[in-house]
Amino acid sequence: MNIRAILFDLDGTLLPMDQERFTKGYFQLLAANMAKSGYEPKKLIDAIWAGTAAMVKNDGKRTNEKVFWEKMAESYGPGVYDDIPLFDAFYRGDFQKAKSFCGFNSDAARTVRQAREMGYQTALATNPVFPMVAQESRLGWAGLALSDFELCTSYENAGYCKPNPLYYADIARRLNLDPKECCMVGNDTTEDLAAAEIGMQTFLLTDCLIHKKQTDISACPQGDFAALLNFIGKMQKA
Repeated sequence: MNIRAILFDLDGTLLPMDQERFTKGYFQLLAANMAKSGYEPKKLIDAIWAGTAAMVKNDGKRTNEKVFWEKMAESYGPGVYDDIPLFDAFYRGDFQKAKSFCGFNSDAARTVRQAREMGYQTALATNPVFPMVAQESRLGWAGLALSDFELCTSYENAGYCKPNPLYYADIARRLNLDPKECCMVGNDTTEDLAAAEIGMQTFLLTDCLIHKKQTDISACPQGDFAALLNFIGKMQKA
């Protein structure tokens, strides 16, 4: 089948970063902000990790948002639901400081927009463990906006996470496409190349490569943004 949509990962793909440095800095900002509302930092971070693990295991029957906050309520009781606006305010405010833990590559936004000019649909296939306000913020740091994509996954609108292949199947369904009509672009050989399990074409962006399992990736198309543009240009002509 002809490729009709390009799915882009965000962290380490469109937005250059060292994942560990970003996560550490982000958690420090969150803990400092929420300490003002009585949340003890270590307990909060442990609860966030537990909520994230629950989202990764989600089976699609409920949104990741519901699964996350149910897990948070196990640690803090039902009163935590009343504090959701405080967390949302963090993502609109102090979370913006996390931009300093990321890089910037103007080729990222240029590539997304050129893909659209070529006639491809584009989707932001970033792991939906953040609320949409945080997805939008990180997109902005990369020089992009929600309007550059037909679809952006977040914890409000998704019920699966990477590396579950059903996450990718759900995106294809929502784009009204067969998975074989989609190409997933990402930097993580475990999370992003999982799209190949349902028949998606994949491209591995190697600028911030994450390759923990050290499997053989030589057969996967890969390279920088210039190589990606060349690759999707050839797909268009196929």
